[in-house]
Amino acid sequence: MAFVQFSQVSLAFGDRDILKNVTINLQTGSKVALTGANGAGKSTLIKVLAGLVPPDSGSRAVQKECRIAYLPQSGLTHHGCTLREEADKAFEFGYEMQKRIDEIGEQLERGEGNTDNLVMQQSELIQKLEDSGWHRRDAAAESVLLGLGFSRSDFERDTAEFSGGWQMRIALAKALMQGPDILLLDEPTNYLDIEARSWLEQFLQNFKGGFLLVSHDRYFLDVTINEVYELFNGDLKRYPGNFSHYEKVREVELKTLIAAYEQQQEEINKLEDFIRRFGYKATKAAQAQEYMKKLEKMERIEIPESLKKIHFSFPPAPHSGRLVMRLKDITKSYDGKFNVLDKLELTLENGERLVVAGRNGAGKSTLLRIIAGQDSAFTGEVVPGAGVQIGYFSQDNAETIRGKETILDYLEARAPLELIPKLRDMLGAFLFRGDDVYKSLDVLSGGEKSRIALLQLLLSPVNLLVLDEPTNHLDIHSKDVLLTALRDFGGTVIFVSHDRGFIEQLATRVLELKPGQFKNYPGNYEFYMEQLAKLETQEGGESLPPASAGKPSSAAPSPKGDTPLKSPADAALSWEEQKRLDAERRKIEKEVARLEAKITELEEKKSEFENKLADPAVYSNGEKAKAVQREINELAAQIDETTLAWEAAAEKLN
Repeated sequence: MAFVQFSQVSLAFGDRDILKNVTINLQTGSKVALTGANGAGKSTLIKVLAGLVPPDSGSRAVQKECRIAYLPQSGLTHHGCTLREEADKAFEFGYEMQKRIDEIGEQLERGEGNTDNLVMQQSELIQKLEDSGWHRRDAAAESVLLGLGFSRSDFERDTAEFSGGWQMRIALAKALMQGPDILLLDEPTNYLDIEARSWLEQFLQNFKGGFLLVSHDRYFLDVTINEVYELFNGDLKRYPGNFSHYEKVREVELKTLIAAYEQQQEEINKLEDFIRRFGYKATKAAQAQEYMKKLEKMERIEIPESLKKIHFSFPPAPHSGRLVMRLKDITKSYDGKFNVLDKLELTLENGERLVVAGRNGAGKSTLLRIIAGQDSAFTGEVVPGAGVQIGYFSQDNAETIRGKETILDYLEARAPLELIPKLRDMLGAFLFRGDDVYKSLDVLSGGEKSRIALLQLLLSPVNLLVLDEPTNHLDIHSKDVLLTALRDFGGTVIFVSHDRGFIEQLATRVLELKPGQFKNYPGNYEFYMEQLAKLETQEGGESLPPASAGKPSSAAPSPKGDTPLKSPADAALSWEEQKRLDAERRKIEKEVARLEAKITELEEKKSEFENKLADPAVYSNGEKAKAVQREINELAAQIDETTLAWEAAAEKLN
């Protein structure tokens, strides 16, 4: 069983203890989440596990030949080769093993060395190579790349052409393709859409090795891990169960600590208030000095940020009518040939929380820009309701935040008077704590500016919020604060998010976009996923039509102001066509599965003959060795032929 572990490990940066006598053991089958406040040292701990950062004390042990793959949060780029060639670098371990197998074969031919030892080494290497799946590396690479959102047309593109987010997807793909014994993933979901996250969830659920990951996606953690390690003030503690279970246990566990924390905070506030008021008065100066010493000597109680109860409300939403917005025949093309949005119809009613779903490139951000009035290059009509005031957030908002003023000054100048006393708490909820609020705008990172832009929007009195990926750059606690505020918001929300847990708790309706197509699903996100699952599993007969094609299913929640998005005739035609395509796709999928099984069978036979060739009774007999080699060559040819057929079938699935 592969493992990596360390015992009583300590590490300090200056006078700050990052790790204090920490012990952890990862092995085959481990499914671990690492949690802790921002800045607690999670990334550092992962680097120590990966062997990239040496500890100050303690021991790190790794089983011999245990292969570890590590993915950092960001910063990886690739260039100088195609995506396919870059992916193939993940299989370097196999090329090294094959090289050693060939070298041993040459030694045996020359009669060098201890024959028995060499044959044993070669046999072990052949078996390891076979078990690693290296011989099916092309199929494995395609599966992972497609699962993470790349298209086959991307395979021959130069890696330098991909943006930063896609560069990290390449790095993630390579980590997964290595087939390591231990996976260390630092926020792997940061740059993934929902489809890629869902694929990664399935991959990790089926992963045979062990993994440790950091993520701010509660749903993703709940469906992939079965134990949590919390890093808090340099100490590491294990909690069995999924992430939601950990949160419940931890909150109960810390009830007493929270009560003590709140009592101490009250005392600190009183002492500081006294010092501020009387520190310069001669009659009270001695007492103020005494209180200052008391504060300095006080051992401060700390609790995880996730357990500090921070809540804020939006400014009251200005009144608007029942009809918030109507979109008529919205059509948008970037090249004049293909319509990203094609005659889209949408009616928004007051109080709705509409999520726009769909793969990358389906037009989600485009639609939000049109609704927000940021894009006028389209045909069709956008009709806002009476009194509608729009607040729009996208990652681009961060580009407008610059200057020498501090974060606190910047927001105080833009906040309603009644919210100014709450700004420090609100900034804390958005990961600006302590002296961070005094940072100059010009020194902030893109992620920090994005959080400021989101918070600035939430301070504005609007009644229609248009939010494009508002949860990016937020941790779980910050998402919870934002979620509570949005659920209490008195206006209407239309949003895009890749965080499934966030969507499930906020959305009341789903608009699904596909390139040039759209479907409306009345009901929450769970209902939407149920409908997709039904469509995918139906094998024929009467099928459930899309919710937008007619009346919703009797089991579905009743629509709120639902308007059919296309005529019933058009929808029926497209549905019949979809049924035909689905049936054809299922036939191809069966053929792909059959060919994959055949390839596996042929490779197993080839492996058996390769093992025979390593038998002294065979390789020492020239005729027997030639006969076995002929069988190997014939099987290799069959594998190549079947692989070509598999590739052709897999190409049809695209």
